[in-house]
Amino acid sequence: MIDKVRQIISDLLDRGEADAVLALANEHGNVQPYLYKKGDSLDNLVLWPKYSMGPIVQSIQNADPALKLAVVVRGCDDRALVELAKRNQISLFNVRIIGLACTEAEAKECACAHPYPRSIDVGDKIDGIVSSDELAEVSGKDYGGRLQFWKDAFARCIKCYGCRNGCPLCICEDCVLEDDAWVKAGEIPPPFPIFHLIRAYHLSDKCVECGECQSSCPMDIPLTSLYAMIREEFSGLFDYMPGADEDRKSPLVTSLEEEPIREGTA
Repeated sequence: MIDKVRQIISDLLDRGEADAVLALANEHGNVQPYLYKKGDSLDNLVLWPKYSMGPIVQSIQNADPALKLAVVVRGCDDRALVELAKRNQISLFNVRIIGLACTEAEAKECACAHPYPRSIDVGDKIDGIVSSDELAEVSGKDYGGRLQFWKDAFARCIKCYGCRNGCPLCICEDCVLEDDAWVKAGEIPPPFPIFHLIRAYHLSDKCVECGECQSSCPMDIPLTSLYAMIREEFSGLFDYMPGADEDRKSPLVTSLEEEPIREGTA
């Protein structure tokens, strides 16, 4: 798989179809985003671990909007880019997607229901994980059991904002979670359940299953299970999956930062 990705990157740069390619590189034992340009060695290219590319694309485009950019993306990255574009945070006009399907082992590690991008250039489409053991445990409880489960989980919250900061779709410039009218400063854990339910509402039409919230949580709060349950309810109500369709707008508007997409920018 990695040789095929290297060939695709090399061809895009050699043909001038991309000015740069955003992918992952292993630099001195540390994996990080890397902007490859024509003539660069691809020996340090790696495909794992997963890294959220949406915010990196946003930063690159803020610095150079005219750059012809290619990006190696997994399914969650692809969906995040679509949602960011629909909310006028990035433009997909000059972006070439290099779609990388996750392996079965990678899908299991993330408990991902859709471990593939819309268009696959490398790898094979596999079935996703319908339900993790953790999600099955929570879903199997009655109302009182679920309420107690989340009370216990949210009681561990130290309000570090790791879930918000790690999320590629938390796009508000002024975060309501820092507004004393909603979440009073200095209270740890935050009063049940307002902090996490505000985030859950704001992500109900945006969550792309990347798992960055839970990966960023130092207290092991099962946030991916919470958002999976909300996505299921949201899909049942509106038949809408975040990131699945560039042309379909969200049935909700959950952020004052969201504006209509400018003509020709996505």
